[in-house]
Amino acid sequence: MEKELNLSILCKYCFQVLESALANKDVKKIPFPEQFKGKSYPLFVTWTLGKEKELRGCIGTFEESKLDTQLRKYALISAFEDDRFEEPICINELKNLNCEVSLLIKFEKAKDPMDWVIGTHGIDIEFEGDEGQLFSSTFLPEVAQDEGWDKRTTLKYLVEKAGYTGTLDKVIKNIKLTRYQSLKKTISYNQYKKMK
Repeated sequence: MEKELNLSILCKYCFQVLESALANKDVKKIPFPEQFKGKSYPLFVTWTLGKEKELRGCIGTFEESKLDTQLRKYALISAFEDDRFEEPICINELKNLNCEVSLLIKFEKAKDPMDWVIGTHGIDIEFEGDEGQLFSSTFLPEVAQDEGWDKRTTLKYLVEKAGYTGTLDKVIKNIKLTRYQSLKKTISYNQYKKMK
């Protein structure tokens, strides 16, 4: 059933939401795609720029909740509140944007930090630091493959992303890793315009 889902219409919806927000229109008036009403998934919305797909915002949730309430929320949060970027997405960037929607599926506890497959699994890690503080971070399934990283390098960057300043070797034994997969689709602004 999941293979039959038309994720393009979710990307289209995110573009409609972003366009309306940038034009100061009421985003709540945009009809949510009928096919997805009542469906629940953990999700991420990723905005990138141009053919190089330079990251411009990526935020989501591991909470399984209704798409018709969460997709709009995360389309806007990832566009306007990703604190890795000094400025939110602006109207001048719109025509160069790509939108990717990832619905997360098949969550499994890994046996150890290396029990996952590059290009297949996204990974979510949790670990305790030197003074007992908790750290966590995630990479979507495509990140390691797109960056050309091996498993160890991916974990190193994920530990850094979590905000831990020590080395991977110091915490690798403490890492609890959950692996997951995603159903995803990316469309460009031009593709979105053709769908209207």
